[in-house]
Amino acid sequence: MTIHEDALIFSGPAGAIETRVDTPLYPRGLALVCHPHPLFGGANTNKVVHTLAKTLTALGYLTLRPNFRGVGASAGTHTHGQGETDDMLALIAQAQAQFGDTLLGAALPEKIPHPPLVLAGFSFGGYVITRVAAALAETGQTVERIVLVAPATGHIAGDREYTASPVGSHSLIIHGALDDTVPLANVLAWAEPQNLPVVVIPGADHFFHGRLQTIRDIVRRNWPC
Repeated sequence: MTIHEDALIFSGPAGAIETRVDTPLYPRGLALVCHPHPLFGGANTNKVVHTLAKTLTALGYLTLRPNFRGVGASAGTHTHGQGETDDMLALIAQAQAQFGDTLLGAALPEKIPHPPLVLAGFSFGGYVITRVAAALAETGQTVERIVLVAPATGHIAGDREYTASPVGSHSLIIHGALDDTVPLANVLAWAEPQNLPVVVIPGADHFFHGRLQTIRDIVRRNWPC
């Protein structure tokens, strides 16, 4: 599949949102992939985020990889998830307006108001994605699929605390068995009341060293036909 990558600037409540956009030859929908904590080196070039983006693009989604506030050319300062959520909602709305008439493999006479949307995130980015999904649900906008890799929830390394929002049964949760940043027990405790399965990768730490291909294969195997 031919993939074209661009660097674009979108507008958020705090200003510019620097975003990499991966476009397949025949897009079937939009995907948003969010990176880990910006104060700990997180950026849209993170290897897990890059793997998720390339996997989703190969599955046919025009994929957005934004930098959170204060990272790269993105404006603003870190707000622990609130401002980042607002930025992602603004980004989705702009992308839907900008790319809606080029999706599904054909130029359409009218833009698609809400083209198929996939949300994905790693670590802090996964936490933000749960908030984005909750906000979209409140407006009645549906999300086709959610992919969370080691989503930050509960008390985690660095004496940080997160309360990830519930997500639907259309979600795929991937976690490393040896994660000492976001303990596996945290994610299991978050997933259990939602009756969500968690795919655990044996031997994998929080950064999934040597396990990127495994993440890619898990996403592909669990993708709806």
